[in-house]
Amino acid sequence: MRLFVALDLPEDVRDGLAGLAGGLPGMRWVPPANYHLTLRFIGETPAHRAEEVDEALAAIRAKPFELRLAGLGTFEKAGRVHSLHVTAERTPGLSHLQSKIETALQRAGFPAEKRRFAPHVTLGRAEAVPVPKLVDFLQTHSLFRCEPVTVEHFTLFSSQLGKEQAVYTPEADYPLAA
Repeated sequence: MRLFVALDLPEDVRDGLAGLAGGLPGMRWVPPANYHLTLRFIGETPAHRAEEVDEALAAIRAKPFELRLAGLGTFEKAGRVHSLHVTAERTPGLSHLQSKIETALQRAGFPAEKRRFAPHVTLGRAEAVPVPKLVDFLQTHSLFRCEPVTVEHFTLFSSQLGKEQAVYTPEADYPLAA
């Protein structure tokens, strides 16, 4: 199984994000059903290790918190933009939960995540987006904001790569309690 831990987004937030998609040639837009905020990518995991992941995540205790999405950004590889995203504000609650997930997975024997946590929701993958069009798009939507959302759980997802898009399946939900 290919696994990752994420925050699933409510439908009204997905709808707001979906309103941004379009009008940018060369961008492969993520379907709204796939919008999420990854807290930790785990990767290919044998079934017996998936049970260990579930046990580690189920033991996490953290409080609900507010998630705020605001502004757009891009990620680059080798000087070329490869994705467009909405940025999530790095709040103490979000950072605390992500840190607890990382610690729990390391204690369960998974290697430490090498990349720095950059909370975001991917909107699209850039295939051949003309730079001037991308700059215009980013400037046009720079003030984008969603209403804050109270996060009351996090989710373990499996991912199956497909020809067009990946298919994400929620495998387990973990509640946050005050």
